[in-house]
Amino acid sequence: MSDSIKPPVAKRVESRREFHGDVFLDPYEWLRDKSNPEVTAHLEAENDYADRTTARLEPLRQKIFDEIKARTKETDLSVPIRRGDWWYYARSFEGKQYGVQCRCPVTDPDDWHPPIFDEHTEIPGEQVLLDENVEAEGHEFFSLGAASVSPDGNVLAYSVDVVGDERYTLRFKDLRTFEQYPDEIVGIGAGATWATDNKTVYYTTLDAAWRPDAVWRHRLASGLPAEKVYHEPDERFWLAVGRTRSDAYILIVSGSAITSEIRYADAADPHAEFATVLPRRDGVEYSVEHAVVGGEDRFLILHNDGAVNFTLVEAPVGDPAAQRILIGHRDDVRLDAVDAFAGHLVVSYRREALPRIQLWPIEGDVYGRPEEITFESELMSTGLGANPNWDSPKLRIGAGSFVTPVQIYDLDLISGERTLLREQPVLGDYRREDYVERRDWAYGSDGARIPISIVHRVDIEFPAPALLYGYGAYEICEDPRFSIPRLSLLDRGMVFVIAHVRGGGEMGRLWYEHGKLLEKKNTFTDFVAVANHLVNSGLTGPEQLVAQGGSAGGLLMGAVANLAPDLFAGILAQVPFVDPLTTILDPSLPLTVTEWDEWGNPLKDRDVYHYVKSYSPYENVAARKYPPILAMTSLNDTRVYYVEPAKWVAALRHSKTDGNPVLLKTQMAAGHGGISGRYERWKEVAFQYAWVLAAADRDHYGSGQVDDLLSGAQG
Repeated sequence: MSDSIKPPVAKRVESRREFHGDVFLDPYEWLRDKSNPEVTAHLEAENDYADRTTARLEPLRQKIFDEIKARTKETDLSVPIRRGDWWYYARSFEGKQYGVQCRCPVTDPDDWHPPIFDEHTEIPGEQVLLDENVEAEGHEFFSLGAASVSPDGNVLAYSVDVVGDERYTLRFKDLRTFEQYPDEIVGIGAGATWATDNKTVYYTTLDAAWRPDAVWRHRLASGLPAEKVYHEPDERFWLAVGRTRSDAYILIVSGSAITSEIRYADAADPHAEFATVLPRRDGVEYSVEHAVVGGEDRFLILHNDGAVNFTLVEAPVGDPAAQRILIGHRDDVRLDAVDAFAGHLVVSYRREALPRIQLWPIEGDVYGRPEEITFESELMSTGLGANPNWDSPKLRIGAGSFVTPVQIYDLDLISGERTLLREQPVLGDYRREDYVERRDWAYGSDGARIPISIVHRVDIEFPAPALLYGYGAYEICEDPRFSIPRLSLLDRGMVFVIAHVRGGGEMGRLWYEHGKLLEKKNTFTDFVAVANHLVNSGLTGPEQLVAQGGSAGGLLMGAVANLAPDLFAGILAQVPFVDPLTTILDPSLPLTVTEWDEWGNPLKDRDVYHYVKSYSPYENVAARKYPPILAMTSLNDTRVYYVEPAKWVAALRHSKTDGNPVLLKTQMAAGHGGISGRYERWKEVAFQYAWVLAAADRDHYGSGQVDDLLSGAQG
């Protein structure tokens, strides 16, 4: 490799930060000002360096992209979902970046079996509600937020973001004439909820910190200004609004990381006043669903008051405090949700680190015997599909695993018969029997038993190259799911592994509690324990093991880079939260105040300050060897600012003692979710996977050239 490829060197301009008697001199804080042409020029130089340094991988990237494309059914349509007198579905077309939202009329009101169309067949009465490709024209970025049809089926409310900052513009289309209403609402949250009068729409707006803090009620085509229905003054709380499946109530949910409060109002009354279900109590979370049992309106309330893994109770709508327990607390089962229908309930829960669902019939004024919906595979993830109808005789469910493409079923609620409507198509010669998926366990430094999910081809030899993925925050669960792009790794002999570390919710609420606040380091040590287990069991070796994580999982990547750099052949950090202390010390930044329940408040708590500082990846970069690192970010990300990975990369280059390259790739027209458009996303995945393969298997992918790339490109 030519020595002329030199990495950008960010200038050092010390900025002083002092809290709790601690002084930190930050040399790269100047990179925060993206309006500064010097900052933009630096990011562009980083992109150029990343492109030139990885240019030798272009043939591999192209091959991976071609494989993803060849395995994907590009012209396709989803299984239709019935709402009222219409079947709704989405289409995709070869060569088109975005989807097309469509519907066709129900021909037999008594037939709830969805029509299964061939993607090339002309569908009788088909209407194109929204072509996202048309909406995206002229924009480098496009994201569809809401796409909500009024209950009578006559008006589409839809919202779009063409910047990536998650502020949407809400528009309305008359589906009888297909003309746009003049009403347009700019700078709001993604969602839109119809009242049942078919004229009133509820939506949220965001404050300067990107927090949904107000709910508004807009009267379509009235010419009147929107009415503010509720404002949440507590900066720890977010707002969301929705309509119950029964169409009886509009719900406004106020929620922090540890506390909930829900308000409800008559969905048919455009001037309805909202009442509180249960007043907020610090540390108590609850959700609400409306059910009708024995002709009486009831609230089903899932809460954690004295029940760490949650309990399910019911209460009269008129007296939510008069509760009767339906499902008591269990140490080994985490209750996730309850969904109510006219004749049954569906309870979603988690046991043995996997999601499951249970069906409860409603028989008159009592509940019948619950039945678990099961599948054969050990690692099958099961959950509700789209079920918008209160009184449908069928229940739509979905299932899948690492080796089983997503399956969509309808369950007949009378006969119990389960009908497979569709399995995600995988073109080419894919056979699930060519792959193995299994569960393993590692032990943390404190003896905690950590679940591990593993998938690989049946015919590989060990030790093998491996990609170890982790997240571990916000009680988010990394459940088994099928991925077409991942086949390009598996078919090249790579093992894909998920470390279900603490901070996630796979093993119940306490699994989350023991990976946050002043126990956050468990997330990092769990990941290292899993990596050591993979090495000690002979599955892989440090020279073949690559780590991957994004957002809060990017914090995990930065932390393990400091904790155990010798364990990894490479680290891929996507939109990484690697400068957490700087961020959560600044309440003016988006999401900071709402995040204090997750990380702690270092402004007020000296112990929190020093604890976060002790694991902050940016502040703990040291003069040591690091593996090759690829950091990916987006300029318009409002959740994790681009400046965090930009500072981290600059600090790594300045301090590390090896020749391994550290790369920063910034999408200049995207947000937290990365670039938009499926082909562009495939290209980005191919870029990442080619880098991962080269890092994990240098001998195979380069004949010396890739080895040069990964060990000598610093110049």
